[in-house]
Amino acid sequence: FALFLHSLDFTQNLGVTLLGIFIGIAALFVVYLSFHKVNLFTDSYTFVGLENYARLFTDNMARTALLNTLSFSVVVVPCQTIIALVIASVLNSKIRGKYFFRTVYFLPTLTSSSALTIIFMFMFSVTGPINMMLINAGILPAGGGINFLENPDFALKVIMVMNIWSTVPQYTTMYLASLQDLPTSLYEAAEIDGANTLQKFTNITVPYLKPITTYVLLTGIIGTLQMFDQAYIFSNGSGGPANSTLTVSLMVYRYAFGTNNAMGYAACIAIILALVIMAVSMIAEKLNNSERWY
Repeated sequence: FALFLHSLDFTQNLGVTLLGIFIGIAALFVVYLSFHKVNLFTDSYTFVGLENYARLFTDNMARTALLNTLSFSVVVVPCQTIIALVIASVLNSKIRGKYFFRTVYFLPTLTSSSALTIIFMFMFSVTGPINMMLINAGILPAGGGINFLENPDFALKVIMVMNIWSTVPQYTTMYLASLQDLPTSLYEAAEIDGANTLQKFTNITVPYLKPITTYVLLTGIIGTLQMFDQAYIFSNGSGGPANSTLTVSLMVYRYAFGTNNAMGYAACIAIILALVIMAVSMIAEKLNNSERWY
């Protein structure tokens, strides 16, 4: 037993050491880069103090990326949370074929983000199924398909729809797992008191799922603030059309590895993004400290 405890202690120390090497040192190096002007081609580091941070206030591209990211998060997070909660509640009820629907709703989670992006780009192309459906329904004239991929008014909205569709199954599964522990006697008591389906949902289901909802909101906010791969594939790394799909993470990539050669400035933006995510995490943690209502 003592040998087991010793090996466990060694494993923990090893884990802390590895985290310190691959995360701690890397984070400190990013902070170091944010105070320098870095030229990767000549391997030179010129100290510039707070110049990179001051540049954020005058960078129009940074402002655009921030607005795109915030609007993306404000739309996607509430939608995916509410839809997942409603679907989980329905699948947890006594409907026929609920196990089949659970399997079907979970399938998008098994598909890679890159594949989903390519599929949605095809669906929303000028000759894709979405335009064909709108033309056949008489909403659009024949031959008058909308170029969703190249229109700044629609490009980011397409990514929003794709992100909601792909993340709802994961959160639905989380809600379903939590609903399995909800005592049915609570619903039975509510029925005796004359509560209808909506009242049982708002007064029993929603309060009971408060802790898992906090987790869903937290992971959703972090995921949307870090959204990169879908915007990169959708715009081929440009953030277009007209910077309408440019996110903060994509901008960090462009400044760090693009033609701008501004690794120090990219590190500065990454730190600001990390601080925002940390602030959101702390707020969610405080909300989650409240006791369950039952």
